[in-house]
Amino acid sequence: MSMKKAMVLLLVIVFTILWARGAFGADTAAQPDAAPDRQALILDLKGPIGPATRDFVTRSLELAATQNAALVIIRMDTPGGLDASTRDIIKAILHSSVPVATYVAPSGARAASAGAYILYASHIAAMSPATNVGAATPVAIIGNPVSRGKDTADEQSESKDSGDPMERKSVNDAVAYIRGLAELRGRNADWAELAVRDADSITSEQALELGVIDLVADNVGELLQNINGMVVEVNDREYQVNTEGVSIEQLEPDWRSELLGVITSPTIAYLLLLIGVYGLILEGYHPGAILPGVVGAICLLMALYAFQMLPVNYAGLALIVLGIILLIAEVMAPSFGALGFGGILAIVIGSVILIDSDVPGYSVSRVLIGSIATVGSLGLMAIIWFAVRARQRPVVSGREQLLGATGIALESFDHQGEVFIHSERWTAVSDTPVKQDQVVLVTGLEGLVLKVRPVIE
Repeated sequence: MSMKKAMVLLLVIVFTILWARGAFGADTAAQPDAAPDRQALILDLKGPIGPATRDFVTRSLELAATQNAALVIIRMDTPGGLDASTRDIIKAILHSSVPVATYVAPSGARAASAGAYILYASHIAAMSPATNVGAATPVAIIGNPVSRGKDTADEQSESKDSGDPMERKSVNDAVAYIRGLAELRGRNADWAELAVRDADSITSEQALELGVIDLVADNVGELLQNINGMVVEVNDREYQVNTEGVSIEQLEPDWRSELLGVITSPTIAYLLLLIGVYGLILEGYHPGAILPGVVGAICLLMALYAFQMLPVNYAGLALIVLGIILLIAEVMAPSFGALGFGGILAIVIGSVILIDSDVPGYSVSRVLIGSIATVGSLGLMAIIWFAVRARQRPVVSGREQLLGATGIALESFDHQGEVFIHSERWTAVSDTPVKQDQVVLVTGLEGLVLKVRPVIE
């Protein structure tokens, strides 16, 4: 009987939970149609766009959705960034349930390269006076943009067909991408193509005149005032922006974004790689030291985590690994610099080509590479110098140390007798008669018999 009561009670509890979940779920599902939370979130996007920027922006948009914010404002000033990170940010904006206003500010800021794509993807595009947008040509081919000086259709066609096939492929892909964003937001698609093909750049006033942006605002307050009542399309639905009485909250990168920003710096990731490898090597030379192994393992894992988010040239990484192996080989089997200097050369070349990107701020510091090469060369030359000095020193141990040594004859003999050398009694032979207590010099060694000759004083 008690078992039946327990089963009934359990079923009642389960049905109660399911009913409550359904009821509250229905209210939660209807929440987006309710009044907004009257909050505008502002996040700053400054400097090159990379993995840390992508993480900060995407998580901020997720936070805005959970808080049912009225608007997200991305205040941007960027020279460009990595393609993969830029596309992830754009995907997050396109799928955001909260309207996103990208605002190029303050005065003097720019939305170059990747910034232009993000501006085009946003629901609302705004700029501050004395700012500029454009130069959206893929950076790998920025040195050979399509010429704008052609007058005839044939010359323009020829310029389009010229260049490396990979360059044309990159340009055409970028053009299609930015035109798609422009058509989605109803902005000037022809100028967007010009910004990619010819790296064209325009001011905020020109951008407003050409229909590249929606408005020019001096500050965030004016921006909120001007976009009030604007109708935008959010997830295929018309959304009327209401900014009256909204509170502004500034979002700052948390420790995760800050840490990601540090370790994804190519120079820091490069240093972590070297520290990790040398830490493990030191632990191998001194088993039980523990600290070098622990630090090396942590640094190496952090470097690998950073490299998988960066545009790494794996040939450069392989050269660095090869150089370290050659340096270890130089220590284990001295070649008087052949292996060592080859290893340093491999590390330098690998370090230079390690990061496969021309984006500003995403390259390993040449000063750091030069410093590591200099220190490595000096250390290698010091090892070679000590090795040469060691070879030139007289032998102080083993049988070879007896050659040239002097001792005392323990007896007189004409051919064979006993001598006292290095505190030891030896059998010695001599072609010259030796007298007792006479000083003798070792000239050779045959087994355990010394060849000596008397020293005439």
